[in-house]
Amino acid sequence: MKKLKLLEKILALAEHRLVRLSVTAGAAALMLAALYLSLVWSPEAAGEPVTYRIIYFHVPTAIMSYIGFFVVFVASIAFLWKGDLRFDRIAKVGGELGVLFCALMLATGMIWGKQRWGAWWLWEPRLTTAMILLVIYSGYLILRNVLDNQVTRARYAAVFGIIGFVDVPIVHLSIKIWGNVMHPVVIKSAQEPGMPPEMMLALRVSMLAFLATFAAVFLLRLRLENLSAEVARLRGEAE
Repeated sequence: MKKLKLLEKILALAEHRLVRLSVTAGAAALMLAALYLSLVWSPEAAGEPVTYRIIYFHVPTAIMSYIGFFVVFVASIAFLWKGDLRFDRIAKVGGELGVLFCALMLATGMIWGKQRWGAWWLWEPRLTTAMILLVIYSGYLILRNVLDNQVTRARYAAVFGIIGFVDVPIVHLSIKIWGNVMHPVVIKSAQEPGMPPEMMLALRVSMLAFLATFAAVFLLRLRLENLSAEVARLRGEAE
């Protein structure tokens, strides 16, 4: 019940122009701060090439992809429960952003891996499961474009989105499940971050910047989906 109320609040926030502008402005300011801290202020990492700094973007994009797919998961359950197409629109936007950030996660990881491993791609556990995750939710978006009936499309997409979410914890826990073959563990625990305080600060600011960017794009994209739904409704009434 609480999650339904949260989704309804998100729908309401997307309709407020001032909220959208404020979140967008905050995201821009945080991203500028993150770029400075990550690329200029943070210290060099001993024994690492300069490309290690991509970690400040690789880790946040991974977390944002998880959030996007979690939005799909929750909104899909809400749609199947209530049958309200507004929740389906939230799931669609969450899926789009999840796929975008998952692709960025893989792209930044490949750049980092080329310098660290000498290869653009290795079939190690986390990379492989992350690629599968991208394929699953790319299929989710494709499914949304091959069915004409919006209720049928929403139902099939909801089931697909819920089942596909199973791969998210698998990606996150892949190193623990199969062992740390190649992929480094950036943050081991809250008590043992695995990096100097300055680098940790830069990473945290970058996390906030990407979270704000996610929120800004999400609200703007959801607003567009709501407008499209309203246009379709008016056209249906006119016909």
